[in-house]
Amino acid sequence: PQKGPFVCGPERNAMRDYIIMTDSCCDLNQQEVDELGLTVLPLSFTIDGKTYLNTPDHAEMSPEEFFAKIAAGENSTTSAANVGQFDEAMRRALDAGKDILCICFSGALSTTYQSACIAAESVRARYPEGRIRVIDSLSASLGQGLLMYLTARKKLREAPAMDELGDWVEANKLHICHWFTVNDLNYLKKGGRVSAATAFVGTMLSIKPIMHTSDEGKLTVVGKARGRKSSLNTLIDTVGRLGIDLQEQTMFICHGDCLDDAEYTAEQIRALVPVKDIIINYVGPVIGAHTGPGVI
Repeated sequence: PQKGPFVCGPERNAMRDYIIMTDSCCDLNQQEVDELGLTVLPLSFTIDGKTYLNTPDHAEMSPEEFFAKIAAGENSTTSAANVGQFDEAMRRALDAGKDILCICFSGALSTTYQSACIAAESVRARYPEGRIRVIDSLSASLGQGLLMYLTARKKLREAPAMDELGDWVEANKLHICHWFTVNDLNYLKKGGRVSAATAFVGTMLSIKPIMHTSDEGKLTVVGKARGRKSSLNTLIDTVGRLGIDLQEQTMFICHGDCLDDAEYTAEQIRALVPVKDIIINYVGPVIGAHTGPGVI
């Protein structure tokens, strides 16, 4: 994927209004999307031989149904947002006289960012007065969602020019820490994240990997814990170790249909540090297909 922000259009123009565009890997729900004023393009997933759009309102399949299906042994594959989707959405915004700040799912995990860049270059030829800036979030799931939340709230609160906000995203996107654990190593094995031997031994010994999203936007194993509760406690301890100015921070916890574990994690974090707010959402099928039920 192309490195750095992709910008096309005239020089900086502080006068024109703009929208914030992203994709549904951000795992924000419909209410959050509406409140933040985001334009969200859906990725898709295929299960039982049928392809569904992954939309914030979960209109085609709920997270509960999705995780129940893969827990029962159904295989799911996922597809990126394509060039045509971005082309149509970008033209719609430019027709309305608005520029576009587009922040995408990590280019190291999906071709979604690349598709947005290709579409922006194509659309630019037909709208010479418009500007489109495409940024690789280097994020996934609610890590991406948290970046979108902070970005949109900054726009609503401060009304910065598009490039000012885009520069802020570039300067701050690596300050988002994404830490997670899974409950079943076999899903990581299917995606090539761990070897078959590691998955077998880990399952036998109840070893749970501790992972994070790296500065390159990749899913990386950084540790291990013995048992589910120990893996959750490792995540909780990490908040206290890495968090900065926590009394002013909003945290997102996403889960693969294991709400009790998500709420336990939130309670323990609140007991450990004075976090301003914690928001709990589902992991969507785009990441959930590769991490399985029980991801936190």
